[in-house]
Order: sequence, then structure tokens, then C-alpha cells
Amino acid sequence: MCKENENENEKSNQSIDNSEQSSVFETGSITISKDGHFIHCLTIIGQIEGHYILPSQNKTTKYEHVIPQLVAIEESKEIDGLLVILNTVGGDVEAGLAIAELLSTMKTPTVSLVLGGGHSIGVPLAVSCKRSFIAPTATMTIHPVRMNGTVLGVPQTLSYFEKMQDRIARFVESNSSISAEDFRKLMLKTGELIMDVGSVLDGEEAVSCGLIDELGGLSDALGYLQGVITGEN
Repeated sequence: MCKENENENEKSNQSIDNSEQSSVFETGSITISKDGHFIHCLTIIGQIEGHYILPSQNKTTKYEHVIPQLVAIEESKEIDGLLVILNTVGGDVEAGLAIAELLSTMKTPTVSLVLGGGHSIGVPLAVSCKRSFIAPTATMTIHPVRMNGTVLGVPQTLSYFEKMQDRIARFVESNSSISAEDFRKLMLKTGELIMDVGSVLDGEEAVSCGLIDELGGLSDALGYLQGVITGEN
């Protein structure tokens, strides 16, 4: 009987390992155990793929994969916290904002960590968590909303862009320590990006202007999240 139970446990562990490996491969996420608490790690990398499928050579994060995961994490009784690791190069604004809105309204403790870069729509994603961290060598790229394809040269188009930028600025203001006015100044700054308008902030600059909460790495983000879960923070 003991050998049979041992074999069953081994099979169960193997199935869990296979499930985790499949989850990492398909969605870039994994659930880890730390001091008896389960923390789900979700990676958001490359471009945020929204309503249109991007070319196969593009590294993308599909929002239809992320949104159900966030719902499952929020409803899970086992998962105590969520770590979101970001290294983005922009993407679909509507899809990015949808993910950011979900993150900002979760009751599950959430922490974001920017590694490499948070580009365009990656900025709202970074500030959407309860606490945000950025590596010293990482950057935040802030620029106005762009549109691919045919654009009609009519006042309504400019009004649409302005409204979209206001939505982003208000969201960033409500989820960080930077004001919407200062964020718009960074968005419309000239002379910093080649043939473009906007700003690039390194880790220290992103913290000093109030966009990101703290400088730090993986251990800092996990440590803070663990403190929130145990009630120490």
C-alpha cells in the first residue's frame, strides 16, 4: 500500500510539473510557493496583441490569454499574491488599458517589476499594480498615441487621439504619484527622441518623478509582496 501511495504521489507531482511547464510555455506564467504562500508570476513582454494578429516574428502577449488568467487569480483561494514582470514595446492601446484596468481593481495583492523597458502602453501596466518596482537599468518610454494604417485628416481624428491620451494620463495619475499634467509634458517633450515626441526615463528618473514607486529587482518585489501577504507591509 505504501509503495502504491508513493507511486501515486510521484505521478501527481509529475502532472503538476508538466502543467506548470505547459503554462510557462503557452502563457509565460507560473505559480510558485514561498514560505507557505502561493504567488503567481505573470510575464507581459513584447507587444500587447489586441484585436489584430501580429506577424509571427513579433514577440507578443495576447490579451485574450492574460484577462482570463487575471480573473482566475482573483477568484482563486490558493493564490495569495501576483507578481507581474514587464518588458514591453507597446502594442494595442485598448487591449493594454483593459489589462491595466483589471490589475488596478484586483483585491489580490499585486506588484509589478519593470525589466528592460516599459514602452508606451507598458507605462499604465506598470503603475496598475499596488506597488511598482523598476530595475536601475530599465527605462520607461512615454510618447503620444499612434495609429497604424489609413488615418483621415479630419478634426475628429485629432479629437480621438486627444481623448485616448487623456484616458491614459488620468489612469496613470490615479495609479501613481505623478500628475496628469506632468505626465502629458513627458509625453509631448521634444528634442529627446529622434524623429519623435516623448521622453525616455531610466529607473532613477522614473522613481524621482513619481511614475514608479521604487528602484529594485526580483528579490525586492517578492519581498514586498510577501510582506503584504503576511501583513508586515
